[in-house]
Parts: sequence; structure tokens; C-alpha cells
Amino acid sequence: MAIRTILKYPDPGLSKRCEPVTVFDATLTSLAHDLLDTMRAAPGVGITAAHVGVFTRLVVLELSKETGPRFYVNPEVLSASDELMRHMEGSVSMPGANDEVERPRRIRFRYQDLDGAVHEEDAEGFYSICMQHEIDQLDGIFWLKRLSRLKRDRLLRKWDKGK
Repeated sequence: MAIRTILKYPDPGLSKRCEPVTVFDATLTSLAHDLLDTMRAAPGVGITAAHVGVFTRLVVLELSKETGPRFYVNPEVLSASDELMRHMEGSVSMPGANDEVERPRRIRFRYQDLDGAVHEEDAEGFYSICMQHEIDQLDGIFWLKRLSRLKRDRLLRKWDKGK
């Protein structure tokens, strides 16, 4: 497969809402494996097609080497717990920058696999956080938008100095 170029913040593509996948074919599978290679090279634990400028609803997560990579097409949150948790987040599009974000601890979500079969799953803790983060990206919500204005401004000042 291939390592693709990752869009860097503040590329306008990172604010673009992605279109649903309607064709489940070898092109989609090839894109998914390119995303996996790109994410591993970055490195990261999650990536979307939007991160490489392909505005379609595809997510790759690899939360551990033991569980291996997972591919999610057209993922959507169905429900979320009232209980929240904080976790450090960042992005392959903004390497080296991270801050604490608060999100629901548990979600139930629906997605399709690379063959188009529909699945529903529960996610909790780190898995839940990662899935919400990547679905946000598919919706054009870059993770910085989840920070308070004060935290976001502070992080952006540090980011601008480091470039």
C-alpha cells in the first residue's frame, strides 16, 4: 500500500464534512489500507480519509498492536452516556500538539465494514474517545473546536512558535 500526504492544520479541508460511502469496492479497501500505513508512519492511533484529503466517511483505528487495525465506514453515534471523561487528544494533522478534551465516557455507534455490512457496537473509555474524535473529523469538527477559547488560543500560540 502507500503512505499518503497528511493535511496539516489549518488546511480548510480539515473543516469539511465528509460524504457517505456508497460504493464498497477494491478502491475503498485500498484507501483503507493506505490510511493504515499513513497512520502508522505518522504515528497515530486513528485517522480518517479527510486527513489525507479524501472527503469520504472512512475511519481507521489501531488502539493496540494486539487487537490490530479496525476499519469503520459511515460511522455514527447512536447514543452517548451522561458520564463524561477527560483525555489528552491530538491529531496527525497537528503533530506534537495536544490538550485535554472532555467527552462522553460511553457511546453506542453504528458503522459499516469494508464489505458494506452494518454493525452496532458499544465503546467505552479510550475507544469511545477515539471513535468520537474521528467521527467529529468526518463531520468537519477539528478537535481544537472542543477546547475552550482560552485553551485553544494558548495551544495555537505554542503551535505557531513551533513551526
